[in-house]
Amino acid sequence: MEGEGLAAEFLSLELELCAQLKEVKFPPPVSYVYNPLEYAWEPHRCYVQKYCSSPKEILFLGMNPGPFGMAQTGVPFGEVSAVRDWLGVSGAVGRPEREHPRRPVLGWACGRSEVSGARFWGLLRSLCGLAGAPTFFARCFVHNLCPLAFLDGAGRNLTPADLPREVREQLLVICEASLRRWVAALGVATVVGVGKVAEGRARRALGDGVKVLGIPHPSPRNPNANRGWGKEATELLRELGVVTLTMDG
Repeated sequence: MEGEGLAAEFLSLELELCAQLKEVKFPPPVSYVYNPLEYAWEPHRCYVQKYCSSPKEILFLGMNPGPFGMAQTGVPFGEVSAVRDWLGVSGAVGRPEREHPRRPVLGWACGRSEVSGARFWGLLRSLCGLAGAPTFFARCFVHNLCPLAFLDGAGRNLTPADLPREVREQLLVICEASLRRWVAALGVATVVGVGKVAEGRARRALGDGVKVLGIPHPSPRNPNANRGWGKEATELLRELGVVTLTMDG
């Protein structure tokens, strides 16, 4: 455990999860597995220590890293400019042990925007206004259910839903057990799944003990997200009572 307090406990739980996931073998179509909690541990630790030092009411839960987001910065929905400029996260980023030549980890030098992250953090930035990120993180946190990114032989991004059923269930059962520990450690009362898959797995993992809600995923792979995702997400968050936690007024 690094340091003391809630952030250190959270980081320790993540390291335990990573150790468990090392035992999982991923068959085709998976050819490459990136774990940013290994090679991008410094910025990830910076993110957790900066924004997860106190209990949280709401946990926003994504599924797993994207190749141009968390895979580059170690932060969920980790579009480089949002992580660097709005979240104020920094730290050295290394490289995975095995790296697809078409999907290199360039860290802060990555010039390609991660659309989901730009939309997600951009919406929160607009809601928080001049108060900035601390307004949101005072009562909320953002995390991914699974810390691993998957690529096929051609370098195409794979989500857990793309994995063979048996290994997918093995992976997610481990991650769901870890989610229960995260929620207990943070004192979370509500989990907001970003996308149907994350929402569904959170419901399965947490049962009736924690309120689970959902917002659409901002990925361009979601056709509805390409038609005003920010407005739709804001309206839904307002209905759910979440917007009042982030807005100034």
